[in-house]
Order: sequence, then C-alpha cells, then structure tokens
Amino acid sequence: MKNIKPIQIVFIGALTQVVLLLILLFLYRNFVDFIPLLNILIIASLSGAFSFGISFFLLKKFIQERLDLIFRIIDHGVNVNIDQPKIEMKNDVIGAAANASVDWASARKIEIAKLKEQAAFRREFLGNLAHELKTPVFSIQGYILTLLEGGLEDEKVNRKFLERAAFSAERMTDILEDLDQIMKLEVNKVDIKKEAFDIVSLTKDIIISFEEKCQEDGVEVKLAEKYEPIYVNADKAKIAQVFTNLIANSINYAGENGKTIIRFYSINQTLMTEVSDNGIGIEEKNIPRLFERFYRVEQSRNRNEGGSGLGLAICKHIIESHNETIAVKSKLGVGSTFTFSLKKSSKHN
Repeated sequence: MKNIKPIQIVFIGALTQVVLLLILLFLYRNFVDFIPLLNILIIASLSGAFSFGISFFLLKKFIQERLDLIFRIIDHGVNVNIDQPKIEMKNDVIGAAANASVDWASARKIEIAKLKEQAAFRREFLGNLAHELKTPVFSIQGYILTLLEGGLEDEKVNRKFLERAAFSAERMTDILEDLDQIMKLEVNKVDIKKEAFDIVSLTKDIIISFEEKCQEDGVEVKLAEKYEPIYVNADKAKIAQVFTNLIANSINYAGENGKTIIRFYSINQTLMTEVSDNGIGIEEKNIPRLFERFYRVEQSRNRNEGGSGLGLAICKHIIESHNETIAVKSKLGVGSTFTFSLKKSSKHN
C-alpha cells in the first residue's frame, strides 16, 4: 500500500463492486429468476463504471481540499509562493504532499535554529557591550563623586582624578567609534578607496609608531627580513588600521621577552601577510569565535588594559571588504599568527 496511487484505489474499489455484483446476479439467476448473461455483464460493467466515476470525483475533491490546506500552511511560512499542484490521480499526490511537508518542516527547523543562534548572539553581544562600557562609566562616576565630596579643593587630587576621568571618557569614545565603524562596515557604508602603495614602507611607519609602547612593555616588533618595496592594491588607511590592530593585539597579549614578527610572501598575484607573536596564545576552542565583536577569551577579560574589544572584528570586515581573507593559527602558551591576503598591484618588484 506504500506506493499505491489514488486512481488505483478507486479502480480496485470499482472492480470489487463489479465482482460482488456479478456474484449476486449469478445467484439471482440460478435461484430466483433467469437473467441473460449479456445483461448480467452490462449491469455489472455499468455499475462498476458509475462507482468508479463517483468515487473518482469524491476522492479527488477530498484530496484537493486537504492538499490546498497543507500548501496554504506551507506557503504562509515562506517568503516565496509555492505552486499548489493540480491533482493528477495517476500520480502519487499524497506522497508528493508528504515530501513537501517534510522539506518545509526541515527548512523551518533550520530557520528556527538560526533564529535561536542569532538571539543568543544578540544577548551575548549586549552583555559584552555592557561589560565594556561599565568599567569606564563606573570609573568616571567614582572620580566625579570623589571630586564633589571635597576632592575638588585638593590640588593634589583634583587634577589626577580629572585626568583619570578623561582617560575613561576617551576609552568610551574609542569603543563607540569602533562600534560605529564596524556597523558601517557590516552594511557596506564605508567606501574602500583602493590605490597602489608600498606595504613594506607602510608597515615600517606603523612599527615606528609603536616604539614607545614597545619600550614600556619590553616587546619587540620587527620585519622578518629586509624587504624590497612591495606594492599592493588596497585602501591604504584601512590596511594601516589592520596592521595597527593586529600589532596592538600582539603587544597586549605578549609574554616575557615578547616578539612580534611581520612577514610577507607572494602566491601568484596575491600577497600574504603574517603577523606572528610568541605571546600567551589562544585555546583551540576559542579560535572560531575570535573575530566576533567583543569576544574575548577568559584570561583576557581580566587584563588591566586593552582596546575596545572590536579590533579583530574590524580587521576581519576590512579585509573581507577587499574580497580577501584573514585567518589565525594559535597554540596556547606558544603564540599566534594572523594571516591576511591582498591583491598585488601591477606596480611591484
């Protein structure tokens, strides 16, 4: 019965009626009154045909109404209209409806799973945003209350506390500016102005800008070797931001005798850039989420200083807006290597 078609059901019913009617007519002929054989066959055939027609019409109407209801439910749950099939009793229309229902249920299950995942991500994002803003806000609030309660009159206290409040306010500003930038990157509202520039020269300039911080933290940042000029076709300011974020990230998580090494190597017309460090490293379970907004591994949440928590997410969006890729390899206690690609310019050595 699994693969039987509706028209076969109707035909079997009609044939059964013909057989039963033939039996009854032969019994009537033998025991009650004589009926010619031809008349028996005509009566049985007409009865079977009539039964077939009535059953066919009613069953088709019954199935059509049920299928219309099923497909209206399916159509209501999707963005595109599903063509409601015309009933062909020769085909397995019930099986087709069952398959469509299973497909629809599977699609809804996937959609619900995605919605739950997005809802969980939104909750986590809001929690992380609140965590990032809470510290500077509470610091500013504490400094201001101290000043209002008498610290303002003490020259040794008021300037120091005002400077600390200004630092906290600046950190909040950085977080909000980075958040605004990443939102624009996500909706493609930031124009990428590509130009040919020497990425080696740009990298040297950024390394120089970190000299003071490297001396304070006892960290070394350098190129792996002496490179000739290498020209790429990209947005120079945005790529400078990628380098700045990656180098700052490596310095923040540097261990003792921290080193950050930058390498370049070519694959056909693509330039691969590596920013490697020998810092604290990242557990493998945290790597897939490393480029999420505000996502930080447990040990980094407790650090005393750091950026907005959006640096790596911004790097990812900038590189992807160039239609390129960025990836990370890391081992806990050994270090991390961030690698991104850029298209080389026709003007290159």
